Amino acid sequence: MDSVDQSSVTPVMRKSRLARTFAKVLHIRAVTGIAPEDGIQKIQSSENVKSNVVKTTRLHTFNDEDEKKHSRAATEAFVAKLFASSSSVKAAYAQLQFAQSPYDPDGVQSADELVVSELKNVSELKQCYLKKQIDESSPEKTQLLAEIQEQKSLLRTFEIMGKRLDSQLKLKDSEITFLKEKLEEANKENKLIEKRLNSSGQLSSVLDNLHLSSLNPSHFITSLRQTVKSVRSFVRLLISEMESADWDIDAAASSIQPGVVFWKNSHKCYAFESFVCREMFDGFNNPSYSISKESLPDNKKRQRLFFDRFKELKSVKRLDYLAWKPKSTFARFCRAKYLQLIHPKMESSLFGNLDQRNLINAGECPETTFFVTFAEMAKRVWLLHCLAFSFNPEASIFQVNKRSTFSDVYMESVNDEAFLSSDGSPESNPRVAFTVVPGFRIGNNTCIQCQVYLC
Repeated sequence: MDSVDQSSVTPVMRKSRLARTFAKVLHIRAVTGIAPEDGIQKIQSSENVKSNVVKTTRLHTFNDEDEKKHSRAATEAFVAKLFASSSSVKAAYAQLQFAQSPYDPDGVQSADELVVSELKNVSELKQCYLKKQIDESSPEKTQLLAEIQEQKSLLRTFEIMGKRLDSQLKLKDSEITFLKEKLEEANKENKLIEKRLNSSGQLSSVLDNLHLSSLNPSHFITSLRQTVKSVRSFVRLLISEMESADWDIDAAASSIQPGVVFWKNSHKCYAFESFVCREMFDGFNNPSYSISKESLPDNKKRQRLFFDRFKELKSVKRLDYLAWKPKSTFARFCRAKYLQLIHPKMESSLFGNLDQRNLINAGECPETTFFVTFAEMAKRVWLLHCLAFSFNPEASIFQVNKRSTFSDVYMESVNDEAFLSSDGSPESNPRVAFTVVPGFRIGNNTCIQCQVYLC
């Protein structure tokens, strides 16, 4: 290789080489950490370099997390504003409905404007979401204000619902008052009609002036009504005596009709009524009422015999029949039914002794209020039995089984609450809990409904 003559190197070339060398030195210092300080070069350690890099990376990471938190808070604030607007729309619509019934034109217009305004707010929120303009400078404050607005809207909705329920309650109260007035008027009219009938002697003489040839089902129905009335009078007295003796009426009713849930507490009297009817009408279809073995004639002679018994006892006054024919069939019936209906423990608990029972067993009639009321009921049941066998064919008694589906052909309900809870489906149709008063059939064409308690 040819040598280069040093004399041939120009000063310009020397300067260029010096500049390149100086640049390389500066580059090496920047990379290796060599830096001049007070004329002395100091070299940073590699660990310091790494620390600076880590700090820079963490700073970028913190900035990203803060941005994500802010974005999440802004989104939550937006959702809170959306729920608050929805609650405001609901409150405004509730106010609109309230103003429509009863109709308030000013209230309707004001509520309508409020609904439109709230719907505009929802529309604006929708546009902000579509345009991704949900950033908030202070999302926490916005969310808190939105929640406050939502609670105020809910409170306003509840206040409007309360006002609406109050107005409905007032309407129902007015309807109840109106119906009570109609009921009072109907009761007054019924009393006037009954008074006129009694004054003319029609009601009292409908059975007194009865003849076998003119006997018809309406006479039996009249006698049945009197019988049921006497049964209920005795039941009221029996419950009163139980209460005076500190009986648990609820437990007593449950023991008579176990498993029955009564619609009202006052309905428990129907359990006692069913018990009395069950005992008093036991053996009704038997001509001798299952208390004697007397031989009876057939056909028309038997009809005449029972009709004469009916007329004979019907003419006896209330206080006289206690001593009337102590050995008669009615006297044996009255004695047997008392001993069957009133248990010795019951009588001892109610009256503290068995004096009435002892008198009845001795063939005498106690003249206490309790026994007089019982004897009046027994008389009505016996008269109904005599009248039933005065028909040809004779009237027969029937009752329906528990859990039977209600039928208005054979049954009459003593409680209407069961119909109010029914939705019309076959599964929800009222069912018979128990028979209160039995029903009767007269011949092939007449059916007198039994009274039942529905569940």
